[in-house]
Order: sequence, then structure tokens, then C-alpha cells
Amino acid sequence: MQRMPARPARLWLARRAALAALLLPVLLANADRSRAGEPEFGGECLMGLAEGKRIKTTCKVTWSDSDGKTYCFSTEDAKANFLNDPATYLQKAKEHFAAAEVEGTASNMVHFTSDDAQAFTDAYIKAQSDKNGGVFQLNDAMLGQTLALKLVKIDFVRTLHGYGFFPDVLFAAADTPDKTYLVDFWVKPRNGKLELMDARVYKAPRKEGDKWVMMTRQPKPWWWIPASEHPGESEQKRGWEIMSAIDEHIVGERAKSAGLFKLKDEKTGEEIALEFVGIHQPVRRLKENGKYFACSDFRRAGSKDEYYDIDFWLDENDGKITVNAARMHKVPVLEDGNFIQMPRYTFDPNTFEVIP
Repeated sequence: MQRMPARPARLWLARRAALAALLLPVLLANADRSRAGEPEFGGECLMGLAEGKRIKTTCKVTWSDSDGKTYCFSTEDAKANFLNDPATYLQKAKEHFAAAEVEGTASNMVHFTSDDAQAFTDAYIKAQSDKNGGVFQLNDAMLGQTLALKLVKIDFVRTLHGYGFFPDVLFAAADTPDKTYLVDFWVKPRNGKLELMDARVYKAPRKEGDKWVMMTRQPKPWWWIPASEHPGESEQKRGWEIMSAIDEHIVGERAKSAGLFKLKDEKTGEEIALEFVGIHQPVRRLKENGKYFACSDFRRAGSKDEYYDIDFWLDENDGKITVNAARMHKVPVLEDGNFIQMPRYTFDPNTFEVIP
């Protein structure tokens, strides 16, 4: 976690204001290009990226989000598949696209500092707020709501080598100042300038007694991983390869059951219909036999509070990694009116190693 370096306040504020002023026209220009229909991901198939594949398209089949950004698909079937769960597939596509660009991003990052990322984010938030009467609107995909927020401050900027900068921003609800949110912005350099890739709620407010407190969302955004600042290239690629294999397995199983992932509870015998939420990082590998495994979050279909932690185990044959087993690691148990996750089994940390 990289905090802002100490410096004389007047100099820092002057530099930040100057950079923000320079960046504002760029932000507006980027918005104009998006509205004009310039495709995201360089015209690659959005659904292909969500499945860990890079497929060039002619952009004859497209879809536009609420921000006016245009995305391309290789076929009408790919687009129809995407529309079954747009928010989830778009998030996966962004993550896989970032993974494929690690090397290029790493070399471009030397031209920018965390100060630059903070000034860029500050300018972006203010520009968007100015368009909405001083309110910053953020789509909360987990709740299916658009949040109306007021900027409080940019808390700190985290740097992840090869992926970009991650400003952590404190907001207050526009109608309830005591309700605060911590939002992560993902900013990365591209073509000589910084661009916003994503923004996700990291901590959200919860009422406890007569006070609002911030609670960490589960699952956390993928960039909150215990990786080094300079992870090994081969291991980084292997970690993403494993996550892609799990994603492909989940997509295939969901296609069999109208978008739900069904898994039999080994203890009770019940087949449970689950909604996919996300995969945890990091990936782990057993020291004894070299098998990979990763944890993931699912929510019981029809429930907002019952979360399951599912472990996926993978084999590698002839260079191809595939899922061979899925087990319920943690299951929801009702205690004092709230569901909490209880583990079915535990791991000895001495038996595995972390793959960043």
C-alpha cells in the first residue's frame, strides 16, 4: 500500500491543481470519443475477453452501456450470451484485458506517479459531479443501484506494478452525510495518458444502533491481493490462466441451468442453486503435488445474505488447465438474526504457496 509522500502543502496543492486543469480537457475529450462510438478493448470481443480469450472483431455487432461506451462482439450469439449477465461479464472482460496488458502497462507506469493518478481521479470526479449538480453518480453493480455521492477526499493511492494505480476515495451519501463509502478507482496509463478503467465500492455503510459504520464488501475488488510490487511475469500469467479456467468452468455450468451454478452439498445432500459473485485472489498451489486451487464467492439464488465460499481444484494435462472438483469451503449459518460464513474445513498454510 503506497501512501502519498510528504511534501510542502502549498507546492503539492499547486501541482495538483495545475495537473487537474490540464487533465480536464482530456477527460472531456475521452467522453466525446466514447459517445462517438469508438470501441472499447480495441474492438476485441467483449464476451471473448470475459472467457479469457482475445478475439478480434469487425465491430459489426455492438452494444453500448449507459455511459455511451461501445463494445464489440464476434457474433450475435456472443452478444446474446453477454446480455444474460452484462455487469458480471463486463467486469470479467476488464480484468482479463488488464492481465493481457501487464507488460505494456508496467513500462508505461514509469512515466506517471501516484500524485498524477490522484490528480487525474480528482479531476474526473469533479468533472462528472459538475454534470449532475454536484453529485457523483456511481453504479453499484452488487446492489443494482446508482449511488448519489459527494466527494470527501482521496484517502491514498495504491500502486500495483503492471496493472496501474488504485486511488481509494472517500465519499458521503448526497442525502445523508453520515453514510460514507470507500470507493476504489482503477487508473492505468495508455497511449501516454491516464485512463479510468473501473470504480468499485470497497467499503459500504451499515447502520449499527444510531450510527453508520463502513464495512468491507465481500468479495473484495480483485486488486486487493497480497502480491509484491514486482511479481514474476510467468507466475502472474499462471495465476490469471487458472482464474480463466475457473471462469470458463462456471460459465459452462451456468449455461446448463439458466444462469445458475448448481452444486451438491456433500454434508446435507441438497443441490443448491447459486449465483456467481466473483473469484478470490490469490491462487494457491499445494506443495505436495503441485495442484492449484482458488476460492470463489457465490450467493444462494433468491437470497441477498446467504454467501458460500466455494473452492475449485484444477488439474493440468498437456498444458491445458481444467477444473476437476468444486467443494463448499464455507457455508452460511444463521446466528443472532444474521448469516455468517462457517468453514467446513481449514488449510494448513505450510502446505501451500501463493501464486500472485
